[in-house]
Amino acid sequence: MHKLFACLAILFSASAVFSAQDYPSRPVRVVVGFTPGGGTDFAARMVARILNEAWGQSAIVDNRPGASGNIGTDIVAKATPDGYTMIVSSPGPVVTNQFLFAKLPFDPQKDLAPVTLLDTSDNVIVVNPSAPVANMRDFIAWTRTKPGGVNYASSGIGATPHLAGELLNLAAGIKMVHVAYKSAGPAVIDIIGGRMDMLVASLPTSLGHIKAGRLKAIAVANLKRRSRALPDVPTVDESGVPGYEVVTWWGLFVPAGVPGNIVSKLNQALVQGLKTPEIAQSFARSGADPVGSSPAELDAFVRKELAKWSRVFKATGIKAN
Repeated sequence: MHKLFACLAILFSASAVFSAQDYPSRPVRVVVGFTPGGGTDFAARMVARILNEAWGQSAIVDNRPGASGNIGTDIVAKATPDGYTMIVSSPGPVVTNQFLFAKLPFDPQKDLAPVTLLDTSDNVIVVNPSAPVANMRDFIAWTRTKPGGVNYASSGIGATPHLAGELLNLAAGIKMVHVAYKSAGPAVIDIIGGRMDMLVASLPTSLGHIKAGRLKAIAVANLKRRSRALPDVPTVDESGVPGYEVVTWWGLFVPAGVPGNIVSKLNQALVQGLKTPEIAQSFARSGADPVGSSPAELDAFVRKELAKWSRVFKATGIKAN
């Protein structure tokens, strides 16, 4: 019996090695839980480009939008774990949606396996240029003295700008009023028009308006460094709110159960590809910074994000409508 188990173990081990050597023998599918355009779709197309160039095998981007990314994520969570179906995800589907929605059709921590952190993008706290604030300390004081209080815009309930505003409320001990929009565009327009007071905006969304003087950047929500695009704008942490950080990010995940050597092959191809000047420049033009982590590093990063945002949801009771 022991000899039988030993033989089976050797057989399965050899099969796994062979599958990694043979992988990929057909096109791979990179699922996106959102419509074409935007940061998630862009990151997925960079993944497809890297894998195409590394392997000479087609990688096809498959947009499956709906339910804040849950539809596409569910497809991947239930896919055959052979490495031919993967998803590029922003924080929502793998971190915050489990707190926002009463029930998900998948468990992101059990049904998905991390491959690599692809890229990150800074978020910037912006106000109308006429607002009587020059920095974050001024802004916090303003929230306590402005008649009727200060409001902040977001691109929707549970979206990153909403959660970032509530995290700032908790971290700074202030009480801003949230106003949800259907997308970031109208929110930015109302900040520019002076109808809203503040927005935590992604760098790609806000940078052009900041450079043109239509928005005033008072702080960058990155804990480790200032934004390369806005080196004169201090971080929120520098400005008297220690530990505050809201970074938008995108990671690649596969169904749980994909053999480890296939995950390693995927990871190695992507980490190497993200280092190439052409890919790095493409990310920079989109306002993002390529990363390229190990699976374990992405797993630890996601756990840190879970801890941070779970505190915000518990403190505020935010739920999807």
